Amino acid sequence: MLLTTSLFHTNRLLDSLPEEESERFLAGCETVNLEHGQMLTKLGGRITHVIFPIDCLVSLVVSLKSGGQLEVSMAGNEEMVGISLMLGSERSSLQAVVQVEGSALRMPAACFLDHLKGSPALEELLKRYLNVLVSQISQSGACAHFHRLEERLARSLLMAHDRTLGDQLRLTHAFLSSMLGVRREGVSVAAKALHRRGLIDYFRGRITVLDRPGLEEASCCCYAADREIFEQLLK
Repeated sequence: MLLTTSLFHTNRLLDSLPEEESERFLAGCETVNLEHGQMLTKLGGRITHVIFPIDCLVSLVVSLKSGGQLEVSMAGNEEMVGISLMLGSERSSLQAVVQVEGSALRMPAACFLDHLKGSPALEELLKRYLNVLVSQISQSGACAHFHRLEERLARSLLMAHDRTLGDQLRLTHAFLSSMLGVRREGVSVAAKALHRRGLIDYFRGRITVLDRPGLEEASCCCYAADREIFEQLLK
């Protein structure tokens, strides 16, 4: 669905480009509204567009043939979907699913590759972003192995909060259990623990962040590591 309203802000990754190059790139984009649960790329599917979220949130997910899923990264207003094109691959190595609905900038893959060839600044920026993405995926793997579910849930909520507007997140327990690779009951127990501490509230698929500093304290060290590497990217 195309949006006709003007943007109140854009993607921070693109904002990091020199002004002239950013304006030229944005001129080739269209603004679209992405809906909750919408599939942007399938594992092994052809990448037809690149997506730069504005106020939506996209989960980047590894899917197993057995049916299991695990979120390994997120794409919000600091990231993009379709980075595999930079590596010369037209096929997606991850599944991208809209987690929080909202607006995004979209550009056809062929147009993106043309811009990439003509803009050393864009190429350099996205190379740095690719390095950040690899680091984040590695961090997520270690986090899933070493840290308690309550800490991991706090980290995921903080990451979602960073990349969207407002304190309300449309995240069901069923969806979170799929993304964290655990049973739904486990997510419910962890969410209740955060709720009892006054950090979050939740009702019918919507989680509200009540105490951001407290949620940061409840998170594992992986959240701070993620933020540090992203801030280095966007300098």
